[in-house]
Amino acid sequence: MAFFSKLKERLFKSSSKLEEGLDAIVEDGGVEEAIGSEEPVVDAPEPETLAEPETGEDLPSADAAEDVETPAPPSPPVEEAPATPNVPAPAEPVAMPDKPTAPEVEPDIPEAAPPEPDLPEAPEPVAPLLDEAPAPAPAPKAGLLGRMLGRGDAQTVVRRALDDEMLEQIEELLITSDMGVDTAMRVTANMAEGRFGRSFSTAELKALMAEEVARIMEPVARPMPLFPKRPQVVLVVGVNGSGKTTTIGKLASQFRAAGKSVVIAAGDTFRAAAVEQLQVWGARAGVPVMTAPEGSDPASLAFDAMTRAEEEGADLLMIDTAGRLQNRQDLMEELAKIVRVIRKKDESAPHNTLLVLDATTGQNALSQVEVFRQVADVSGLVMTKLDGTAKGGVLVALADKFGLPIHAIGVGEQIDDLQPFDPSEFAQALTGADG
Repeated sequence: MAFFSKLKERLFKSSSKLEEGLDAIVEDGGVEEAIGSEEPVVDAPEPETLAEPETGEDLPSADAAEDVETPAPPSPPVEEAPATPNVPAPAEPVAMPDKPTAPEVEPDIPEAAPPEPDLPEAPEPVAPLLDEAPAPAPAPKAGLLGRMLGRGDAQTVVRRALDDEMLEQIEELLITSDMGVDTAMRVTANMAEGRFGRSFSTAELKALMAEEVARIMEPVARPMPLFPKRPQVVLVVGVNGSGKTTTIGKLASQFRAAGKSVVIAAGDTFRAAAVEQLQVWGARAGVPVMTAPEGSDPASLAFDAMTRAEEEGADLLMIDTAGRLQNRQDLMEELAKIVRVIRKKDESAPHNTLLVLDATTGQNALSQVEVFRQVADVSGLVMTKLDGTAKGGVLVALADKFGLPIHAIGVGEQIDDLQPFDPSEFAQALTGADG
């Protein structure tokens, strides 16, 4: 959960972009609706639960009897309270004009209420009595949603019906997040399936979008497989500045902490800083780092590293390679040479070929995967620098188009900033949905 919190915080650029876009889409043609309102108050308890008034207000006084010319022996409140002493036999002579009946009625009524001319219309005063009665009915004062949220105050939310125009707007928003046209169309189509015409708020759309993104990512979320073959050769490739060297250092440290013996070969013989960086990581993790003079043949270093790893019985041999652009044919040929030399030592090697991708490159990552797959038979992906871009959607496009396993993602420079890929957490962080 700590990494998920960090991921959600550092994917803010992508999630805020999607959230702002969804807010604008919903507000454009949306309707404000009340939530947590007090509409259910009308569903009050039935009147029979209130037939216990003992104040005597429901009985006409002797003076009121004179004002009422029409005989009304069976007044509604008297019938509703047969058990009270307020219905004595003397109540029958109400129609008599004589006042001698008053002394007999007075002792039975504690305090006669002031005359109320509209008392004969008994059914109407029932509603005001509901609030005054001591019956235990405070709970129904709030609506169902209000009671669930612990408040009865009315609130509002903007919702918009899902139609063709709204789907086109969502599709455009996903394309700007670097999901690509095909993936954006797939996500919106899945969102609309069985929900066309229903109204959604921004929060509901984010949750729905996160669900569909996670569904696409689920099949590719797999850790790097470990084989009984020793040494297991892991070749790490990628373009300049993608984060290969840092990724190798973090993976080596994590494997070493898991009890695996690791050897690193600093195959980027053209950049002295890469060798020094690997040596720092190796010293930190207690992992030996094999180097070669600057400008020497990296394929030769890879062959020597395999020999040493076999002699030492290492579990893993991780080979760094120089960064190369996918459109540089000479550099790609050099990478192909490394693969050929490794296979002279072990026909099944490399057992894993990890392509490290920089998330800030956006859709360019798709062309990188295309070329590196042809040259080095890429077996899995690692996405770095997700914390520095609003283009995190490219990872969804990669999963949708190639189906290559995504082993890990990185959101920073610390060792714990590279973690196994979790599709649900990534989808929630990308869309800003609540987990």
